[in-house]
Amino acid sequence: MPKRVYIYTVGCQMNQLDSQLVADLLDQHGYQVVGSVRQADVILFNTCSVRQHAEEKIYSLLGRLKHLKRQYPEKIIGVLGCMAQKDGEAIFRRAAHVDLVVGPGRLARLPELLAQAAAGTRPLLAISPWSERSDRQTLLAGFEPFDPPRRPQHLQPPFQAYVRIMSGCNKVCSYCVVPRVRGPERCRPPEEIHEEVSRLADAGCLEVTLLGQTVNSYQYRSGGRTIRLADLLSLLHQIEGIRRIRFVTNHPRHMSDDLLQAVRDLPKVCPCFHVPAQSGSNTVLRRMQRGYTVEFYREMLARIRQTVPEASITSDFIVGFCGETEEDFQQTVQLVEEARFKNAYIFKYSPRPGTKAAELYPDDVPLDVKRRRNHQLLQLQNRISLEENQKFIGRQVEVLVEGPSKFGQKAPQTQSSVQLTGRTPCERIVVFPGDRGLVGQFHWIRITGATPTTLLGQLEQHPIEVASCRLERGNWLPVISQ
Repeated sequence: MPKRVYIYTVGCQMNQLDSQLVADLLDQHGYQVVGSVRQADVILFNTCSVRQHAEEKIYSLLGRLKHLKRQYPEKIIGVLGCMAQKDGEAIFRRAAHVDLVVGPGRLARLPELLAQAAAGTRPLLAISPWSERSDRQTLLAGFEPFDPPRRPQHLQPPFQAYVRIMSGCNKVCSYCVVPRVRGPERCRPPEEIHEEVSRLADAGCLEVTLLGQTVNSYQYRSGGRTIRLADLLSLLHQIEGIRRIRFVTNHPRHMSDDLLQAVRDLPKVCPCFHVPAQSGSNTVLRRMQRGYTVEFYREMLARIRQTVPEASITSDFIVGFCGETEEDFQQTVQLVEEARFKNAYIFKYSPRPGTKAAELYPDDVPLDVKRRRNHQLLQLQNRISLEENQKFIGRQVEVLVEGPSKFGQKAPQTQSSVQLTGRTPCERIVVFPGDRGLVGQFHWIRITGATPTTLLGQLEQHPIEVASCRLERGNWLPVISQ
Protein backbone atom coordinates (compact mmCIF):
# COMPACT_ATOMS: atom_id res chain seq x y z
CA MET A 1 0.00 0.00 0.00
CA PRO A 2 1.48 3.41 -0.96
CA LYS A 3 2.32 5.87 1.76
CA ARG A 4 -0.03 8.83 1.75
CA VAL A 5 1.09 12.47 1.84
CA TYR A 6 -0.86 15.68 2.33
CA ILE A 7 0.78 18.94 1.15
CA TYR A 8 -0.48 22.37 2.20
CA THR A 9 1.02 25.36 0.39
CA VAL A 10 1.08 29.09 1.16
CA GLY A 11 2.93 31.83 -0.66
CA CYS A 12 3.99 32.72 -4.17
CA GLN A 13 4.09 30.85 -7.48
CA MET A 14 7.59 29.62 -6.59
CA ASN A 15 6.16 27.84 -3.55
CA GLN A 16 3.34 26.40 -5.63
CA LEU A 17 5.88 25.03 -8.10
CA ASP A 18 7.99 23.57 -5.29
CA SER A 19 4.94 21.76 -3.94
CA GLN A 20 4.18 20.32 -7.38
CA LEU A 21 7.77 19.13 -7.73
CA VAL A 22 7.73 17.65 -4.21
CA ALA A 23 4.49 15.78 -4.99
CA ASP A 24 5.97 14.38 -8.20
CA LEU A 25 9.23 13.43 -6.49
CA LEU A 26 7.45 11.66 -3.64
CA ASP A 27 5.15 9.88 -6.10
CA GLN A 28 8.27 8.34 -7.62
CA HIS A 29 9.19 7.07 -4.13
CA GLY A 30 5.89 5.33 -3.48
CA TYR A 31 3.80 8.16 -2.01
CA GLN A 32 0.23 9.00 -2.95
CA VAL A 33 -1.03 12.58 -2.54
CA VAL A 34 -4.29 12.77 -0.55
CA GLY A 35 -6.68 15.60 0.26
CA SER A 36 -6.82 15.64 4.07
CA VAL A 37 -4.52 15.38 7.08
CA ARG A 38 -6.48 12.49 8.58
CA GLN A 39 -5.93 10.36 5.47
CA ALA A 40 -2.21 11.12 5.41
CA ASP A 41 0.78 9.29 6.83
CA VAL A 42 2.90 12.39 6.12
CA ILE A 43 1.66 15.98 6.53
CA LEU A 44 3.80 18.67 4.89
CA PHE A 45 3.42 22.45 5.09
CA ASN A 46 5.24 24.38 2.37
CA THR A 47 5.66 27.83 3.86
CA CYS A 48 6.26 31.51 3.12
CA SER A 49 8.16 34.12 5.15
CA VAL A 50 7.55 37.28 3.17
CA ARG A 51 4.89 38.49 5.64
CA GLN A 52 4.22 37.75 9.26
CA HIS A 53 0.61 36.80 8.56
CA ALA A 54 1.74 33.83 6.43
CA GLU A 55 3.92 32.52 9.26
CA GLU A 56 1.22 32.99 11.89
CA LYS A 57 -1.17 31.00 9.72
CA ILE A 58 1.24 28.05 9.57
CA TYR A 59 1.94 28.08 13.30
CA SER A 60 -1.82 28.15 13.91
CA LEU A 61 -2.34 25.14 11.62
CA LEU A 62 0.52 23.30 13.32
CA GLY A 63 -1.09 23.98 16.69
CA ARG A 64 -4.31 22.33 15.54
CA LEU A 65 -2.38 19.14 14.71
CA LYS A 66 -1.06 18.69 18.24
CA HIS A 67 -3.92 16.47 19.34
CA LEU A 68 -3.91 14.51 16.07
CA LYS A 69 -0.21 13.77 16.61
CA ARG A 70 -0.91 12.50 20.12
CA GLN A 71 -3.60 10.22 18.75
CA TYR A 72 -1.46 9.02 15.82
CA PRO A 73 2.20 9.45 16.83
CA GLU A 74 3.40 7.53 13.76
CA LYS A 75 2.24 10.37 11.49
CA ILE A 76 5.12 12.52 10.23
CA ILE A 77 4.64 16.29 10.30
CA GLY A 78 7.04 18.41 8.28
CA VAL A 79 7.60 22.10 7.63
CA LEU A 80 9.17 22.96 4.27
CA GLY A 81 10.16 26.11 2.44
CA CYS A 82 11.04 29.65 3.38
CA MET A 83 9.80 29.68 6.99
CA ALA A 84 11.67 26.41 7.57
CA GLN A 85 14.90 28.01 6.35
CA LYS A 86 14.37 31.23 8.34
CA ASP A 87 13.20 29.79 11.69
CA GLY A 88 15.06 26.45 11.65
CA GLU A 89 15.21 24.83 15.09
CA ALA A 90 12.88 27.49 16.51
CA ILE A 91 10.00 25.63 14.83
CA PHE A 92 10.65 22.58 17.03
CA ARG A 93 10.56 24.83 20.11
CA ARG A 94 7.22 26.37 19.11
CA ALA A 95 5.72 23.08 17.87
CA ALA A 96 7.42 20.11 19.53
CA HIS A 97 5.27 17.65 17.56
CA VAL A 98 6.92 18.66 14.27
CA ASP A 99 9.27 15.92 13.03
CA LEU A 100 10.94 17.51 10.04
CA VAL A 101 12.10 21.00 8.99
CA VAL A 102 13.45 21.32 5.44
CA GLY A 103 14.52 24.54 3.69
CA PRO A 104 14.13 25.27 -0.05
CA GLY A 105 17.78 24.40 -0.62
CA ARG A 106 17.33 20.88 0.75
CA LEU A 107 14.05 19.76 -0.86
CA ALA A 108 15.84 17.29 -3.14
CA ARG A 109 16.69 15.27 -0.01
CA LEU A 110 13.08 14.95 1.14
CA PRO A 111 12.54 11.25 0.26
CA GLU A 112 15.70 10.29 2.18
CA LEU A 113 14.71 12.47 5.16
CA LEU A 114 11.20 11.01 5.27
CA ALA A 115 12.65 7.50 5.27
CA GLN A 116 14.83 8.43 8.25
CA ALA A 117 11.86 9.94 10.07
CA ALA A 118 9.77 6.83 9.41
CA ALA A 119 12.59 4.75 10.88
CA GLY A 120 12.38 6.76 14.10
CA THR A 121 15.05 9.41 13.60
CA ARG A 122 13.16 12.51 14.69
CA PRO A 123 13.30 15.48 14.73
CA LEU A 124 15.31 16.19 11.59
CA LEU A 125 16.61 19.60 10.51
CA ALA A 126 17.80 20.17 6.93
CA ILE A 127 18.45 23.81 6.08
CA SER A 128 21.13 25.60 4.10
CA PRO A 129 23.98 27.33 5.98
CA TRP A 130 23.65 31.09 5.61
CA SER A 131 25.77 34.01 6.75
CA GLU A 132 26.17 37.57 5.51
CA ARG A 133 29.94 36.97 5.66
CA SER A 134 29.82 33.94 3.35
CA ASP A 135 31.01 34.40 -0.22
CA ARG A 136 28.69 33.75 -3.15
CA GLN A 137 30.14 30.35 -4.09
CA THR A 138 29.80 29.06 -0.54
CA LEU A 139 26.16 30.16 -0.43
CA LEU A 140 25.42 28.66 -3.84
CA ALA A 141 26.86 25.34 -2.71
CA GLY A 142 24.56 25.38 0.32
CA PHE A 143 21.39 26.07 -1.64
CA GLU A 144 21.05 23.01 -3.86
CA PRO A 145 18.97 23.42 -7.04
CA PHE A 146 15.56 21.74 -6.93
CA ASP A 147 14.44 21.23 -10.50
CA PRO A 148 14.01 17.46 -10.85
CA PRO A 149 12.87 16.09 -14.23
CA ARG A 150 9.16 16.81 -14.61
CA ARG A 151 6.72 14.04 -15.38
CA PRO A 152 4.10 15.94 -17.37
CA GLN A 153 1.49 13.23 -16.84
CA HIS A 154 1.29 14.41 -13.22
CA LEU A 155 0.81 18.08 -14.15
CA GLN A 156 -2.36 19.59 -12.70
CA PRO A 157 -3.92 21.19 -14.61
CA PRO A 158 -2.34 19.50 -17.63
CA PHE A 159 -2.60 22.56 -19.88
CA GLN A 160 -0.71 25.07 -17.68
CA ALA A 161 2.67 24.89 -15.97
CA TYR A 162 5.10 26.93 -13.93
CA VAL A 163 8.72 26.63 -15.10
CA ARG A 164 11.53 27.89 -12.91
CA ILE A 165 14.23 29.63 -14.92
CA MET A 166 16.18 30.96 -11.93
CA SER A 167 16.18 30.80 -8.16
CA GLY A 168 17.36 33.04 -5.34
CA CYS A 169 17.97 36.78 -5.42
CA ASN A 170 20.97 39.12 -5.45
CA LYS A 171 19.04 42.23 -4.41
CA VAL A 172 19.46 43.76 -0.96
CA CYS A 173 15.98 45.17 -0.29
CA SER A 174 16.06 46.04 3.39
CA TYR A 175 12.64 44.54 4.20
CA CYS A 176 13.02 41.23 2.34
CA VAL A 177 14.03 37.76 3.55
CA VAL A 178 14.21 36.11 0.12
CA PRO A 179 18.04 36.20 -0.31
CA ARG A 180 18.40 34.64 3.12
CA VAL A 181 15.83 31.88 2.61
CA ARG A 182 16.41 31.11 -1.10
CA GLY A 183 20.06 31.99 -1.48
CA PRO A 184 21.86 33.97 -4.18
CA GLU A 185 20.65 34.20 -7.75
CA ARG A 186 21.24 31.11 -9.87
CA CYS A 187 20.06 30.81 -13.49
CA ARG A 188 19.24 27.51 -15.16
CA PRO A 189 20.85 26.68 -18.51
CA PRO A 190 18.59 27.66 -21.43
CA GLU A 191 18.94 24.19 -22.97
CA GLU A 192 17.57 22.63 -19.79
CA ILE A 193 14.62 25.05 -19.74
CA HIS A 194 13.92 24.42 -23.44
CA GLU A 195 13.93 20.67 -22.88
CA GLU A 196 11.51 20.96 -19.95
CA VAL A 197 9.09 23.19 -21.87
CA SER A 198 9.30 20.91 -24.92
CA ARG A 199 8.35 17.89 -22.78
CA LEU A 200 5.44 19.85 -21.31
CA ALA A 201 4.26 20.83 -24.80
CA ASP A 202 4.46 17.22 -25.99
CA ALA A 203 2.21 16.28 -23.07
CA GLY A 204 -0.42 18.86 -24.05
CA CYS A 205 0.63 21.91 -22.05
CA LEU A 206 -0.56 25.13 -23.73
CA GLU A 207 0.68 27.86 -21.39
CA VAL A 208 3.88 28.20 -19.37
CA THR A 209 4.77 30.83 -16.78
CA LEU A 210 8.50 31.40 -16.32
CA LEU A 211 9.39 32.02 -12.68
CA GLY A 212 12.19 33.96 -11.01
CA GLN A 213 12.44 36.24 -7.97
CA THR A 214 13.64 38.93 -10.42
CA VAL A 215 12.87 37.08 -13.62
CA ASN A 216 13.98 39.83 -16.00
CA SER A 217 17.52 39.70 -14.58
CA TYR A 218 17.92 36.22 -16.08
CA GLN A 219 21.23 35.74 -17.86
CA TYR A 220 23.26 32.63 -18.57
CA ARG A 221 26.80 32.76 -19.92
CA SER A 222 27.95 29.88 -22.10
CA GLY A 223 30.54 29.56 -24.87
CA GLY A 224 31.34 33.25 -24.86
CA ARG A 225 27.67 34.20 -25.27
CA THR A 226 25.25 35.67 -22.75
CA ILE A 227 21.63 34.50 -22.97
CA ARG A 228 19.17 36.98 -21.49
CA LEU A 229 15.43 36.71 -20.90
CA ALA A 230 14.64 38.18 -24.32
CA ASP A 231 16.79 35.48 -25.95
CA LEU A 232 15.16 32.76 -23.86
CA LEU A 233 11.68 33.96 -24.84
CA SER A 234 12.68 33.77 -28.51
CA LEU A 235 13.99 30.22 -27.99
CA LEU A 236 10.84 29.01 -26.22
CA HIS A 237 8.58 30.79 -28.70
CA GLN A 238 9.66 28.25 -31.34
CA ILE A 239 8.29 25.26 -29.40
CA GLU A 240 5.30 23.82 -31.21
CA GLY A 241 2.22 23.38 -29.04
CA ILE A 242 2.93 26.19 -26.59
CA ARG A 243 0.36 28.94 -27.16
CA ARG A 244 1.14 31.37 -24.34
CA ILE A 245 4.29 32.35 -22.43
CA ARG A 246 4.22 34.50 -19.28
CA PHE A 247 6.99 35.54 -16.89
CA VAL A 248 7.05 36.88 -13.30
CA THR A 249 8.26 38.73 -11.22
CA ASN A 250 10.12 41.68 -12.77
CA HIS A 251 12.43 44.23 -11.18
CA PRO A 252 12.29 47.82 -12.49
CA ARG A 253 16.07 48.00 -12.95
CA HIS A 254 16.10 45.11 -15.44
CA MET A 255 13.25 46.19 -17.74
CA SER A 256 15.49 46.36 -20.79
CA ASP A 257 14.52 47.54 -24.26
CA ASP A 258 15.37 44.17 -25.81
CA LEU A 259 12.92 42.47 -23.43
CA LEU A 260 10.16 44.93 -24.29
CA GLN A 261 10.81 44.40 -27.99
CA ALA A 262 10.62 40.62 -27.53
CA VAL A 263 7.22 40.95 -25.85
CA ARG A 264 6.09 43.22 -28.71
CA ASP A 265 7.38 40.98 -31.51
CA LEU A 266 6.67 37.46 -30.23
CA PRO A 267 2.93 36.70 -30.45
CA LYS A 268 3.03 33.87 -27.91
CA VAL A 269 4.51 36.10 -25.19
CA CYS A 270 1.69 37.67 -23.21
CA PRO A 271 1.76 41.47 -22.96
CA CYS A 272 1.62 41.72 -19.19
CA PHE A 273 4.25 42.91 -16.72
CA HIS A 274 4.24 42.55 -12.96
CA VAL A 275 6.75 45.18 -11.77
CA PRO A 276 6.62 45.97 -8.02
CA ALA A 277 7.13 49.65 -7.19
CA GLN A 278 6.68 49.23 -3.39
CA SER A 279 6.47 53.00 -2.80
CA GLY A 280 6.04 56.30 -4.62
CA SER A 281 8.41 58.14 -2.28
CA ASN A 282 12.13 58.38 -3.00
CA THR A 283 12.82 58.72 0.72
CA VAL A 284 11.06 55.41 1.41
CA LEU A 285 12.63 53.71 -1.62
CA ARG A 286 16.11 54.63 -0.35
CA ARG A 287 15.27 53.20 3.06
CA MET A 288 13.95 50.09 1.34
CA GLN A 289 17.21 49.85 -0.67
CA ARG A 290 15.26 49.27 -3.86
CA GLY A 291 17.99 50.73 -6.08
CA TYR A 292 15.85 53.09 -8.20
CA THR A 293 13.91 56.34 -7.90
CA VAL A 294 10.27 57.12 -8.58
CA GLU A 295 11.41 59.06 -11.64
CA PHE A 296 13.19 55.94 -12.94
CA TYR A 297 10.04 53.86 -12.34
CA ARG A 298 7.87 56.38 -14.22
CA GLU A 299 10.32 56.38 -17.13
CA MET A 300 10.21 52.57 -17.18
CA LEU A 301 6.39 52.67 -17.34
CA ALA A 302 6.59 55.09 -20.25
CA ARG A 303 8.98 52.78 -22.13
CA ILE A 304 6.67 49.80 -21.61
CA ARG A 305 3.66 51.68 -22.93
CA GLN A 306 5.56 53.15 -25.85
CA THR A 307 6.95 49.77 -26.96
CA VAL A 308 3.99 47.52 -25.98
CA PRO A 309 0.95 49.83 -26.02
CA GLU A 310 -1.48 46.99 -25.31
CA ALA A 311 0.41 45.82 -22.20
CA SER A 312 -1.24 45.46 -18.81
CA ILE A 313 0.95 46.38 -15.84
CA THR A 314 0.53 45.29 -12.23
CA SER A 315 2.50 46.24 -9.14
CA ASP A 316 3.11 45.69 -5.42
CA PHE A 317 3.07 48.32 -2.66
CA ILE A 318 4.02 48.25 1.00
CA VAL A 319 2.27 50.86 3.16
CA GLY A 320 3.47 51.91 6.60
CA PHE A 321 7.12 51.09 6.02
CA CYS A 322 9.52 52.39 8.67
CA GLY A 323 9.45 56.19 8.80
CA GLU A 324 6.77 56.59 6.11
CA THR A 325 5.18 60.03 6.58
CA GLU A 326 1.82 61.18 5.32
CA GLU A 327 3.63 63.07 2.56
CA ASP A 328 5.46 59.87 1.56
CA PHE A 329 2.17 58.02 1.40
CA GLN A 330 0.49 60.73 -0.69
CA GLN A 331 3.35 60.40 -3.19
CA THR A 332 2.48 56.70 -3.46
CA VAL A 333 -1.18 57.63 -4.00
CA GLN A 334 -0.09 59.97 -6.79
CA LEU A 335 1.98 57.24 -8.48
CA VAL A 336 -0.95 54.80 -8.39
CA GLU A 337 -3.30 57.45 -9.77
CA GLU A 338 -0.92 58.22 -12.64
CA ALA A 339 0.17 54.66 -13.46
CA ARG A 340 -3.32 53.17 -13.79
CA PHE A 341 -2.17 49.65 -13.02
CA LYS A 342 -4.43 46.78 -14.03
CA ASN A 343 -4.27 45.87 -10.37
CA ALA A 344 -1.87 46.21 -7.46
CA TYR A 345 -1.18 44.01 -4.44
CA ILE A 346 -1.09 46.20 -1.34
CA PHE A 347 0.37 45.06 1.97
CA LYS A 348 0.84 46.53 5.41
CA TYR A 349 4.51 46.46 6.45
CA SER A 350 5.49 43.85 9.03
CA PRO A 351 9.12 43.57 10.22
CA ARG A 352 10.94 40.41 9.17
CA PRO A 353 13.57 39.18 11.62
CA GLY A 354 17.01 39.00 10.03
CA THR A 355 16.39 41.84 7.57
CA LYS A 356 18.24 45.17 7.52
CA ALA A 357 15.01 47.08 8.07
CA ALA A 358 14.26 45.16 11.26
CA GLU A 359 17.82 45.75 12.41
CA LEU A 360 18.18 49.44 11.49
CA TYR A 361 14.74 51.06 11.61
CA PRO A 362 11.95 51.13 14.20
CA ASP A 363 8.53 49.94 13.06
CA ASP A 364 7.15 53.37 13.92
CA VAL A 365 3.97 53.68 11.85
CA PRO A 366 0.98 52.81 14.09
CA LEU A 367 -1.14 49.87 13.02
CA ASP A 368 -4.29 51.98 12.66
CA VAL A 369 -2.40 54.30 10.28
CA LYS A 370 -1.18 51.30 8.25
CA ARG A 371 -4.75 50.02 8.02
CA ARG A 372 -6.09 53.39 6.92
CA ARG A 373 -3.41 53.80 4.24
CA ASN A 374 -3.93 50.23 3.05
CA HIS A 375 -7.67 50.81 2.75
CA GLN A 376 -7.26 54.16 0.98
CA LEU A 377 -4.79 52.81 -1.57
CA LEU A 378 -6.91 49.71 -2.17
CA GLN A 379 -10.03 51.83 -2.76
CA LEU A 380 -8.13 53.95 -5.29
CA GLN A 381 -6.76 50.92 -7.12
CA ASN A 382 -10.19 49.27 -7.18
CA ARG A 383 -11.66 52.38 -8.82
CA ILE A 384 -8.91 52.41 -11.44
CA SER A 385 -9.22 48.66 -12.05
CA LEU A 386 -12.96 48.98 -12.58
CA GLU A 387 -12.52 51.88 -15.01
CA GLU A 388 -9.88 49.97 -16.99
CA ASN A 389 -11.97 46.77 -17.04
CA GLN A 390 -15.06 48.62 -18.23
CA LYS A 391 -13.19 49.53 -21.43
CA PHE A 392 -13.44 45.86 -22.42
CA ILE A 393 -17.25 45.78 -22.39
CA GLY A 394 -18.45 44.89 -25.90
CA ARG A 395 -15.11 43.43 -26.94
CA GLN A 396 -14.31 39.89 -27.91
CA VAL A 397 -11.38 38.37 -26.00
CA GLU A 398 -9.57 35.06 -26.26
CA VAL A 399 -9.60 33.06 -23.03
CA LEU A 400 -7.87 29.88 -21.94
CA VAL A 401 -10.59 28.20 -19.89
CA GLU A 402 -9.06 27.16 -16.54
CA GLY A 403 -12.04 25.54 -14.83
CA PRO A 404 -15.14 26.33 -12.77
CA SER A 405 -15.02 29.66 -10.92
CA LYS A 406 -15.37 29.71 -7.14
CA PHE A 407 -19.11 29.97 -7.64
CA GLY A 408 -19.06 27.23 -10.29
CA GLN A 409 -17.17 24.87 -7.98
CA LYS A 410 -20.20 24.80 -5.70
CA ALA A 411 -22.37 23.34 -8.47
CA PRO A 412 -23.03 19.56 -8.42
CA GLN A 413 -20.57 17.53 -10.49
CA THR A 414 -23.50 16.19 -12.47
CA GLN A 415 -24.33 19.71 -13.66
CA SER A 416 -22.58 20.19 -17.01
CA SER A 417 -23.16 23.93 -17.49
CA VAL A 418 -21.53 26.02 -14.74
CA GLN A 419 -19.82 29.37 -14.30
CA LEU A 420 -16.31 28.99 -15.77
CA THR A 421 -13.21 31.14 -15.46
CA GLY A 422 -10.23 31.84 -17.67
CA ARG A 423 -7.69 34.53 -18.50
CA THR A 424 -6.98 36.82 -21.41
CA PRO A 425 -3.43 37.25 -22.75
CA CYS A 426 -3.19 40.44 -20.66
CA GLU A 427 -3.99 38.42 -17.52
CA ARG A 428 -7.55 39.63 -16.96
CA ILE A 429 -9.85 37.12 -15.30
CA VAL A 430 -13.04 36.37 -17.23
CA VAL A 431 -16.07 34.47 -15.87
CA PHE A 432 -18.83 33.17 -18.11
CA PRO A 433 -21.40 30.34 -18.24
CA GLY A 434 -20.34 27.27 -20.18
CA ASP A 435 -19.93 23.52 -20.32
CA ARG A 436 -17.31 21.83 -18.14
CA GLY A 437 -15.95 20.22 -21.30
CA LEU A 438 -14.50 23.60 -22.36
CA VAL A 439 -11.81 23.45 -19.65
CA GLY A 440 -8.33 23.44 -21.13
CA GLN A 441 -9.44 24.98 -24.41
CA PHE A 442 -9.13 28.45 -25.96
CA HIS A 443 -12.45 30.17 -26.60
CA TRP A 444 -13.73 33.58 -27.57
CA ILE A 445 -15.77 35.46 -24.99
CA ARG A 446 -17.75 38.64 -25.58
CA ILE A 447 -17.46 40.90 -22.53
CA THR A 448 -20.80 42.11 -21.15
CA GLY A 449 -19.82 43.50 -17.75
CA ALA A 450 -16.97 44.21 -15.36
CA THR A 451 -15.98 44.42 -11.71
CA PRO A 452 -12.63 45.71 -10.35
CA THR A 453 -11.22 42.17 -10.45
CA THR A 454 -13.21 40.35 -13.13
CA LEU A 455 -14.61 40.62 -16.64
CA LEU A 456 -18.06 39.08 -17.17
CA GLY A 457 -18.92 37.56 -20.51
CA GLN A 458 -20.76 35.19 -22.78
CA LEU A 459 -19.31 32.43 -24.96
CA GLU A 460 -19.14 33.38 -28.64
CA GLN A 461 -21.03 30.87 -30.77
CA HIS A 462 -18.64 31.24 -33.72
CA PRO A 463 -15.07 31.37 -32.35
CA ILE A 464 -12.34 32.67 -34.65
CA GLU A 465 -9.02 30.96 -35.20
CA VAL A 466 -6.01 32.71 -33.64
CA ALA A 467 -4.17 32.57 -36.97
CA SER A 468 -6.62 35.11 -38.39
CA CYS A 469 -6.21 37.63 -35.58
CA ARG A 470 -4.14 40.62 -34.64
CA LEU A 471 -2.94 41.69 -31.19
CA GLU A 472 -4.48 44.88 -29.90
CA ARG A 473 -4.50 46.13 -26.30
CA GLY A 474 -3.62 42.69 -24.97
CA ASN A 475 -6.30 40.81 -26.88
CA TRP A 476 -6.39 38.80 -30.08
CA LEU A 477 -8.99 40.47 -32.31
CA PRO A 478 -10.37 39.10 -35.59
CA VAL A 479 -8.97 40.27 -38.90
CA ILE A 480 -11.96 40.74 -41.19
CA SER A 481 -11.40 39.41 -44.68
CA GLN A 482 -12.46 41.72 -47.51
